[in-house]
Amino acid sequence: MWALRRASISLKNRLFILGGTHIFFVKSEIASRSLGSYNPLFIESEVLLDGLLSSTKFCNPSSSSKLYLAVHTFSSKAGTESSGENSDDLGDGFSELGGPADAIQEALSGDENINGLISESDASEEDAAVAYMDNVFSELGTEVDGGEKKSSTTRATLPLTEAILAARPLTIYKVLDKWVEEGNKVTRKEVTSTFLHLRKRKLFLKALKLSEWLESTKHLEFLERDYASHVDLIAKASGIFQADDYINKIPESFRGEPVYRTLLANCVATTHVKKSEEVFNKMKDLKFSLTTFTCNQLLILYKRTNKKKIADVLLLMEKENIKPSLFTYQLLIDVKGLSKDISGMEQVVETMKAEGLKVNTRIQASLARHYADSGLKNKAEAVLKEMEGENVQKNRWTCKILLPIYASLGRADEVDRLWEVCKSNPGLDECMAAIVAWGKIDRIEEAEETFEKMLKMLKKPDSKHFSVLLKVYTDHKMIAKGKELVRRMAETCPNIWPLTLDSLVKLYIDAGEVEKADKILDVTYVRNKGRPMFTSFLAVMDQYANRGDIPNAEKIFQKMRQAGYISRLQQYQLLIRAYTNAKSPAYGFAERMKADNIYPDKAMSDLLAQVDAFRKTEVDELLG
Repeated sequence: MWALRRASISLKNRLFILGGTHIFFVKSEIASRSLGSYNPLFIESEVLLDGLLSSTKFCNPSSSSKLYLAVHTFSSKAGTESSGENSDDLGDGFSELGGPADAIQEALSGDENINGLISESDASEEDAAVAYMDNVFSELGTEVDGGEKKSSTTRATLPLTEAILAARPLTIYKVLDKWVEEGNKVTRKEVTSTFLHLRKRKLFLKALKLSEWLESTKHLEFLERDYASHVDLIAKASGIFQADDYINKIPESFRGEPVYRTLLANCVATTHVKKSEEVFNKMKDLKFSLTTFTCNQLLILYKRTNKKKIADVLLLMEKENIKPSLFTYQLLIDVKGLSKDISGMEQVVETMKAEGLKVNTRIQASLARHYADSGLKNKAEAVLKEMEGENVQKNRWTCKILLPIYASLGRADEVDRLWEVCKSNPGLDECMAAIVAWGKIDRIEEAEETFEKMLKMLKKPDSKHFSVLLKVYTDHKMIAKGKELVRRMAETCPNIWPLTLDSLVKLYIDAGEVEKADKILDVTYVRNKGRPMFTSFLAVMDQYANRGDIPNAEKIFQKMRQAGYISRLQQYQLLIRAYTNAKSPAYGFAERMKADNIYPDKAMSDLLAQVDAFRKTEVDELLG
């Protein structure tokens, strides 16, 4: 463990007090205010996406579905007003599409899903929190009545599942009551199978309604795992604060570590640092044993928000004698690779091997990408050849991983060779990987041909299938083709995935239509109840900062908070640039950063000096 910690990022200022094993965070020194409700009933989208959204949409009329946000006051009024009462709510009216990172979690949940597409788009910011809950509840679901072990993932849809799928969320109680009145029995086996089916389809609101009905009617005796599942569903369907409130209603004998780690996993998935640390400290106060999973959650959180704190987590693991898992090493390898610390990355790998752990496919793919991104072509290719093995036909599943990485290395010959293996009967993942690869080596026609072949294979294309070609068009500034692809997508895709949205936003920015890109974020966020990617917000904010448009830059800054992203130095840098370009003073900017526990580097300090409203000029000093 010592070797592992030495390989981690050094930390000048320790933020852990290990005696009490508490994580501390700076309390806001600025009065928090609410932006008020962000749930408009009517959203005009007359020009958005050229038809992807219709002219006027009615969105969630429930008066209780309000999104509140605790924010710091603006540095400058800038024509923006805020009102309302303090609240930490992140939202309580999400749809069945699930939590903000669900799509990405699903894509990164196993070795078989690694194709390089998501990590290429936003590896550092939308790095998935572990798809923990689905896996855990899948395992728990193998237990059926009588203690017998059976598979709960049968292909046949059970009657209870069919009844819930056919019902609207608000009518599920009545449907279930009627289902029982008709003589049907509620068994744990059928309930478990239904939950797994609903989770797989991201129908978290329906799953929550089922869980609420089971609890209130007592058709099943709730065990600790059932309460943990209920907490998870509330967090995904209504928000982490509602899930926290529910825990207080759970009988104390069932309020154990699984319930709290479920809440912790969801707090990390929403990148809510303060709440994550609060839950972690609560677990320590309750004397729960620290586990590798709990520490990994902190590593996920700090990988995305503050890499300097990773060393403290490793120090804590060493102190508590907690053995790192393979996923722990995966996280550390990615942290080192993303920071271009290749020697540190390789040291982590050696430490992992010394602990008797084998390098799996996921780690090999990460190593190859990081080598490629750092310009170490020979090392990257050596890893890729090892992954492929001696017979690519036998190991064809690796093609979807290898194609984009070889393309990033400029190896068009290797892309051709691997596609030759797949093209006679390609899988969807292989097609998507090939489209990415063709785009990287500037062979747009092949990317288009592969896309058309993929569409013929699909009964119902999703926006994620369009997103790969859309990104190719965006990267190559092919605005007209991009807009035409959006029109085609509008004909078949009811919802927009975050990756697709990210490409759409950048497409319109490249076309010089920043306001439209901004409006896409608005409409899509409210309509899908999903969360746009961090980079989508930054791209729009960057444009407003360049213009010196303070009101809109501040608006995006606050929208990012509302979407659950914590403030980081990068956002403040863009915001201060808006003030600088507008030649406008920024009142209390340094205090605002301090309240977010963000401290300026030298470059940022210089920018702050330029917009300091109380800075004395040379004339001021002469007049004394």
